[in-house]
Amino acid sequence: MQANRSNGKTIEFKGGTLQAMTAVVRDPNVMKLADAMHAMLGGMGEFFAGEPTVIDVSGTSLPERMDWAGVASLLRRYGLQPVAVRGAPEQHADGARKAGLAVLPPDAGKPSSAASRVSALDAAPPEAPAPAAPPKAESPTVSAGRTMVIDRPLRSGQQIYARGADLVVIGGVSNGAEVIADGNIHCYGPLRGRAIAGAQGDHQARIFTTSLGAELVSIAGVFRTFERGLPEEVAGRAALITLTGEGDKAQLRLDPLQLS
Repeated sequence: MQANRSNGKTIEFKGGTLQAMTAVVRDPNVMKLADAMHAMLGGMGEFFAGEPTVIDVSGTSLPERMDWAGVASLLRRYGLQPVAVRGAPEQHADGARKAGLAVLPPDAGKPSSAASRVSALDAAPPEAPAPAAPPKAESPTVSAGRTMVIDRPLRSGQQIYARGADLVVIGGVSNGAEVIADGNIHCYGPLRGRAIAGAQGDHQARIFTTSLGAELVSIAGVFRTFERGLPEEVAGRAALITLTGEGDKAQLRLDPLQLS
């Protein structure tokens, strides 16, 4: 007896836009990349939530035999999902494809002046960061003043992205939760998760909290993790985080806030 067939379409193709992370690799040595990522992210496995990633090697001098599979595997350890390579010379295209990566020309889908949460996988700070909207991120309405207000605590696994706006969280941010804003971040409660301000490269962005206990903080792509603990003068206290210096000298500064 012949099985009934559905009148619906079995498969359908539609155009769309995929927002992807960019990992700008300036030194293709896998061991050096592993050391750089550990230094940048504190060895935090699965830091990213399966975000599609383009490996950008435009202008990078590559060895005769490039270990694309090794680079892709390293990125996956941190929760990234490599999907393509941008700017690879023609002689490396076959190797990249064999590693399951699409090959893009140098200018295809290139990010703006501030585009990757992880870039420059060497000792230098990332060039203008950051994240496209995380796939799991909630997006409450942003007010006309370009400020997103979240009036509840955020649990582990929750993500909020204030695109083109400041973010105000009235409540705590639990371990494993992530708050991202293109502008400033204000947390009126314990900040124990990850806070990423200036996500599109705003070096003037700041992070404010009434109780600092973060796993990771970032402004304009410059990261700082606290696997060895926070400085005593700001741990569990009201704090202000700013970005100082430029280029290789850029670093995050943590200062206590006097609220009374």
